[in-house]
Amino acid sequence: MTQIKRDQHETAALEQVAGVAPVDEPTPLPSEQPQTANVPIRLPVRHNRRLASIIQRANADAELRALWEAANVNAVDRLGMSDHGPVHVQIVSNIALKLLRMLMEHGASAGIVHNHGLEPEDAEVVVVLGALLHDLGIAIHREKHEEHSLFLAWGKARELLDGVYDVPTRTIVAAETLHAIQAHQRQAKPLTLEAGALKVADALDMTRGRSRIPFEAGQVNIHSLSAASIERVEITRGEERPIQVRITMTNSAGIFQVDELLKGKLESSGIASYIEVVAVSTSEQEQRLVERYRI
Repeated sequence: MTQIKRDQHETAALEQVAGVAPVDEPTPLPSEQPQTANVPIRLPVRHNRRLASIIQRANADAELRALWEAANVNAVDRLGMSDHGPVHVQIVSNIALKLLRMLMEHGASAGIVHNHGLEPEDAEVVVVLGALLHDLGIAIHREKHEEHSLFLAWGKARELLDGVYDVPTRTIVAAETLHAIQAHQRQAKPLTLEAGALKVADALDMTRGRSRIPFEAGQVNIHSLSAASIERVEITRGEERPIQVRITMTNSAGIFQVDELLKGKLESSGIASYIEVVAVSTSEQEQRLVERYRI
């Protein structure tokens, strides 16, 4: 895939971020979107000054941008997958932060708070930093990229955290971030709320054309049909559980995407008991296709 085509694909994907971004900071309209290569990571930091500092540093970090670009070359140009660069990072960061805040508002305890005596704001730093760095290893290879990400993320995390925390606290925050990165793989068991939020957020970047499931370009099969069927992902307060993930599909083929991409990660995330998943099709009378997942 050429750079121009990839930029067009990523810009189109950015226009779908509004479907999943936190409601307290709207995403710009498509006409206001900057060029993909220069798009800044935007998050509703609220009053979290440490998180604001991390985001500012990440946006100014040329090395981090280059690693995202290298990951995209492997993922998009060489493997024909969806992007794993700044667009994916933007989407996953927003979803993970929103999930974490909703979980903590419901009384769930973040690991860095419960085990290390830090603040909820520090849990937000962990989950966002994890989202920024979780796929860096794809710059090396897609296979076992979670492990590859760890040694790239360790130094980068400490750089971004330097001066924001003292050395012992910086080390703890960086270590918790690496745990979240490692645990985002399908079979890994997250040991913290932050890691669970990141794992589910990664799976929820699944709107049209953004499948985490690789498929041969141009082939009409269940993978391609399903990936093209997810129209919108919305995260709201749930009816039966604290959080509802509502997935709108143009046709019921999208249910394969939900089963193959979301189900496994949700079931192993440690936060499935907080989340109900509802998938509906706009091509027929609305119906609940996925009642909810249970651990």
